Amino acid sequence: MSEVTETINELLQSIGLTVDYRTESLTLLEQGESRYLRDFKLNFTSTLTSQHLSTKECALLGLSVAANNNNTPLTKYYTRYAGEEGATIEEIAEAVACASLLASNNILYRFRHFTQKDKYTQIPARIRMQIMAKPVTGKEFFELMSLTVSAVNGCELCVNAHEDSLIKLGTTEVRIFDAIRIASLVTATGKVIF
Repeated sequence: MSEVTETINELLQSIGLTVDYRTESLTLLEQGESRYLRDFKLNFTSTLTSQHLSTKECALLGLSVAANNNNTPLTKYYTRYAGEEGATIEEIAEAVACASLLASNNILYRFRHFTQKDKYTQIPARIRMQIMAKPVTGKEFFELMSLTVSAVNGCELCVNAHEDSLIKLGTTEVRIFDAIRIASLVTATGKVIF
């Protein structure tokens, strides 16, 4: 077995997939004996730890981004990982709910931002957001999940609003940046594992 295939198998097993699992992208990387696969595995592994986030928070952020990206294998993985790290079923559900809510908000507010018409900002959004009022994960962490999903979805207005809220709540910029780093790596993993 080649070193590349060994690296793939280790990654697949850690995610909970069988060693024969392949996507077209993964097959192409394997056939080309891409040196990237070692980095790919290490990057994925680095989504599990942080100096500025607890392992439970890393898992819930990973889950929220995987759910947002509609990635079944990674959603299952981060759900299991979050549970192992002490997340309650309510916190796990909230990570998924955050992804869904922010998907709608990101579309609406991106549209408002792109058009730059005052009229659209005056029309009520009519999107229920009660979960944001009293999140079970806490206001600061829900804002952090909201920021990561908004960054993945490319909503500049939402990113700025959530980042500003986090700073006002006392969140450090290194904590914010680490959450975004995790979101970027979960998204990158999902380009190959889906």
